[in-house]
Amino acid sequence: MLILDCPYCGVSAEETELSAGGEAHVTREGPGSADDAFESYLFMRENPQGVHFERWRHSHGCGKWFHAARCTRTLEVFGTYSAQTTEPPQGIRDAISQKRPGWSWRDLA
Repeated sequence: MLILDCPYCGVSAEETELSAGGEAHVTREGPGSADDAFESYLFMRENPQGVHFERWRHSHGCGKWFHAARCTRTLEVFGTYSAQTTEPPQGIRDAISQKRPGWSWRDLA
């Protein structure tokens, strides 16, 4: 079972207490954007094997949105952080690099 630590209330929550929100760090397209850009925003998502950054909501707890860095192959969680953060904190990037030599945030950005 996937267990994530909510960075706001500090609870270690099982996935049954959470709601998945899709890929993190996606550029949102709004009113006035081109149809192609909006279509890409709605439907084109990465689905990698390996390190992935996701949005989660602590729906049966504090109710806040946060981001999680995890491996989609092993369910290993590298850390969680505020949803208002525009990129993963350095500590999480370092933890990933330690276990995945050669990995780079810039490859995903």
